[in-house]
Amino acid sequence: MRLIGLLTDAQHELGHLSKDTLRGVARAANVPLHKVQQLVSFYPHFRTTPPPRVELAVCRDLSCYLAGAERRSSNLLRLAGGEVEVHEVSCIGRCDHAPAGLLNGTPVKLADEGRVRKWVADPATVPDWVMPPPAKWLGDPYPDGEKYAAIRRERGRPDAGPEILASLKESGLRGMGGAGFPTGLKWDAVRKQDRAPKYVVCNADESEPGTFKDAKVLADLPHLVLEGMMLAGLTVGAETGIVFLRHEYEPERVRLQAAIEEARGAGLLGAGFDITVAVSPGGYILGEETALLECLEDKRGEPRNKPPFPGVSGLHGMPTLINNVETFANVPGIVRHGAKWWQDLGTEGCPGPKFFAVSGHVNSPGVYQVPLGTTVRELIALAGGVKDGRKLLAFAPGGASSNFLPADKADVRLDFNVLAKAGSMLGSGAVVVVAEGTDLLKVAANVTRFFRNESCGKCVPCRVGSEKAVNLLDAVAAGAAPRSSLDVLPDLAEAMTLTSICGLGQVAVNPALSVLKLLGDPEAEPPPLPETVR
Repeated sequence: MRLIGLLTDAQHELGHLSKDTLRGVARAANVPLHKVQQLVSFYPHFRTTPPPRVELAVCRDLSCYLAGAERRSSNLLRLAGGEVEVHEVSCIGRCDHAPAGLLNGTPVKLADEGRVRKWVADPATVPDWVMPPPAKWLGDPYPDGEKYAAIRRERGRPDAGPEILASLKESGLRGMGGAGFPTGLKWDAVRKQDRAPKYVVCNADESEPGTFKDAKVLADLPHLVLEGMMLAGLTVGAETGIVFLRHEYEPERVRLQAAIEEARGAGLLGAGFDITVAVSPGGYILGEETALLECLEDKRGEPRNKPPFPGVSGLHGMPTLINNVETFANVPGIVRHGAKWWQDLGTEGCPGPKFFAVSGHVNSPGVYQVPLGTTVRELIALAGGVKDGRKLLAFAPGGASSNFLPADKADVRLDFNVLAKAGSMLGSGAVVVVAEGTDLLKVAANVTRFFRNESCGKCVPCRVGSEKAVNLLDAVAAGAAPRSSLDVLPDLAEAMTLTSICGLGQVAVNPALSVLKLLGDPEAEPPPLPETVR
């Protein structure tokens, strides 16, 4: 990300990217000006106009919507003018503080409009974002402060790689970013590639509404994420590790960078294997692994056709292992204490613990770690129950891309296979709770609008199909079109699922169909999810 890094540094120093600045960056990188411009026009973090005295970005997506963001947004938008810029943005990963926003880049809670008005009048009064001290978590192999014992033991052992792979396969650990692919199989496939160099990439770009658990893992357990990457490098034969982090997670970046420097100072990083942090220039699509790789190569973040998969041809065309934050954080415990130790932290048939982000209509939104296989009802109880004593209406068990399930399925176990049979998916580990009295059709329109807004636009089915779906849902929700107008959505969803390049287009309309099914439409059956999404 040399070119994107130059643009990021220039914007940080100058506040925006003027035409002269873009020309200077092009000269410094020895690339044509159009290559610089195509990046700036694609990534939402870059701006080409001078920043105002006050910039207030208001989140509009699912968890914030359920917290009343729509009404507050319309009120706050009236503050715009002169030196104040107010605009809506996609999810910023602070769903536990909904309704959330960014004021001059600092995360803020927008529940008290009077306080927000004072902040806008005097940005110096905005409180710093303070993260709580690290908590104790189930599955931490170093509860007494000892760190990196697993990598210290494995380095120098000639049979370390095969034994690590055997432990991962025995454990049953699956990718915790959404797809749920067996971790041991993925690592083994990269290890078997005979080309070099190889890369290890940690996908820390969680950007889906309702999803914020990786931020907590990075803040509290950065050493486990780093050690998991070190063990991955040792196993697959890589010397370079990269953490790809969303730019809204600046406080988490600071903690992660401190942990990297600590590990480097202890001689665990540097020669042989090193880790750097690449900060995302924005966009939900970069959570898709091949779009992420395109960004790392200084290109527009548009997904690649697969195959080949990143394990064969990834970063710079070389074998690349990509896992998410939570997946890497689980590896040290498995290697240190064995597969059975980790399995026993789960429930029968569901190995290991799992982090869940809980948001929406609950009294205590936040990140909770429970044994895999815990029921949705039990998890909601941990989060303080449904807000204001209301009854549960529906829930999304795996983030905004998962199908909504009705309240009578609250005893479903949070497990990959069980949720698939129930008609949804574990997804990103984000349970969004919806209470009775909520207009589910408007919820469906809100979720579909997120996918429309975040589509990279590369493939026609996703670009055009998501726009069509949003227009239909908005019209019906506003009473401007009959409910029968939505009869086309099942066919539209099937076409998008079959022909979209990546998971965004493949699932964009499915949550809306699941809502229509809850509302009594028997024909609104979401199409089966592709294996790459399940």
